[in-house]
Amino acid sequence: MEIKLKKTEEKPVAYIFYTGPVEDMGDLIGEIVDWMMAQNVEMTGPPYSAYYTSPAEVAPQDMQYEMGVPFAGQASEAGKVKIKTMPVQKVISAIHKGPYSEVGQVYEVLMNKVIEDGYQMIGAPIEIYFNSPMEVPESDLLTEIQFPVVKI
Repeated sequence: MEIKLKKTEEKPVAYIFYTGPVEDMGDLIGEIVDWMMAQNVEMTGPPYSAYYTSPAEVAPQDMQYEMGVPFAGQASEAGKVKIKTMPVQKVISAIHKGPYSEVGQVYEVLMNKVIEDGYQMIGAPIEIYFNSPMEVPESDLLTEIQFPVVKI
């Protein structure tokens, strides 16, 4: 697994903050895509989620996360869909190939790298989904995990 330290780009995103099981992500992405079509804006990158709670610490129905999609164009918030600008930030990241159920291993490796290299996490971990289980077999899923960090 290749671990990278990189700087992300600033980008506008449409997102929904949600409390509930991660299995609801597909519905959330659908709501955002419907909003994008109604707003006549263009998706500029893959969907992401930012996790504010850990599945190891809370029940599935109590998971708190945001599901979002970067976009280009003029738009306004509507319903559950909010807009914000993701800032430029330094992240330690790695790409996981395989089922979502195995992504926890990457979290452990990245957390060890953060500690080992003298960084501190400064935000919620982010997962970027380059494909979906509706497009490829689980063994071919590609998920980038990013930990926003600063040097301590």
